[in-house]
Amino acid sequence: MCNVRSGVGVGVGSWFDDGIRRVVGDGSHTLFWHDNWVGEITLRNTFPRLFDLVMNQESLVDEMSRIGWVDGGGAWVWRRRLLVWEEESVRECSALLHNVVLQEQTHDTWKWLLDPIHSYSEQGVYRFFTTTDEHVVRNQTDDV
Repeated sequence: MCNVRSGVGVGVGSWFDDGIRRVVGDGSHTLFWHDNWVGEITLRNTFPRLFDLVMNQESLVDEMSRIGWVDGGGAWVWRRRLLVWEEESVRECSALLHNVVLQEQTHDTWKWLLDPIHSYSEQGVYRFFTTTDEHVVRNQTDDV
């Protein structure tokens, strides 16, 4: 079962990680770099060089927002001085986060993309593996 979850096998891919998404409310339970909460993949994978260089790799979304994730904000603490192209990546990341608004009264939740209406079920996973034309439906309007 662990191998199936990890995507070991022919045609399986990383089905579990691709099938979930973090829906951010207050950002207090979502890892900024590690959870899939903005865009199609994690920020760690979108900006791998920045992840390697940043000091706060385990920060939560609310922490990063509070100390400032705008370009030049306090959230960006680096292991060394950035090169010009790395600074451009910071600007890209900041632009991606520009319209994110945290909702203090709402908790962070997980969304199961393979069946966003009924949520996660073993039956849904079984159907995903046994139906060859099953596609993950990603609703772009639900993105943060």
